[in-house]
Amino acid sequence: MKSGLARKISLAVIPFCVAWLMRMWFFTCRVKVYNPEHFKEVGEGKKIIIASFWHYTIIYVFYFLRKYRATVMVSASDDGDYIAALARNFGFSTARGSSNRKGVAALKKLLGIIRSGENCAMVADGSQGPPRIAQAGAILLASRTGVPLVPMTWAASSYFTIHSWDKTAIPRPFSRIDYYFGELLYVPAGIRGDEIERYRRLLEERLNTLYEKAWTGFGRVEH
Repeated sequence: MKSGLARKISLAVIPFCVAWLMRMWFFTCRVKVYNPEHFKEVGEGKKIIIASFWHYTIIYVFYFLRKYRATVMVSASDDGDYIAALARNFGFSTARGSSNRKGVAALKKLLGIIRSGENCAMVADGSQGPPRIAQAGAILLASRTGVPLVPMTWAASSYFTIHSWDKTAIPRPFSRIDYYFGELLYVPAGIRGDEIERYRRLLEERLNTLYEKAWTGFGRVEH
């Protein structure tokens, strides 16, 4: 009973405090956006998209996209509870799921959300990795809806990393951040088998190309 109450309190308090701290923290950073034309119509409310990014970027992505109405797919795991709460503190709605039945239910929810005219966001390498290896979920969603994927990533001049499978990165205060948008990726309707794999690889290649450009700009091969 006590542990259940403690968890409820931590889920209410920790993500709220982290979101508040990150707002103050990231406000001090200098941000340069590359290829903004790929996001221009989204920013103007003229186009619906599926934002696609690597898991390591998730905390700053929540901050960067906080002004855009969107639903984020988040793992149904216990750790995912905190990520979902953090996303909500930045103004996002959430759909909970992973690579199981809950994942299928979450994709169906996102399908309905997109058809209602709202943006969605999905971590391309999933909630458990492997890191920077794209999974097929976003490809299937883009194929079913006709809505384009927008690959995006960022790199920073100075940052912390969390000791996790993806080395989640958090920019340090007063750092410089380069935020990259990639070319919109449209996925044909009704694709199966090898075609799904082809577009999965294409998304992975585009995200990793952006990743390399972003970190090379700070003299690094990777984060």
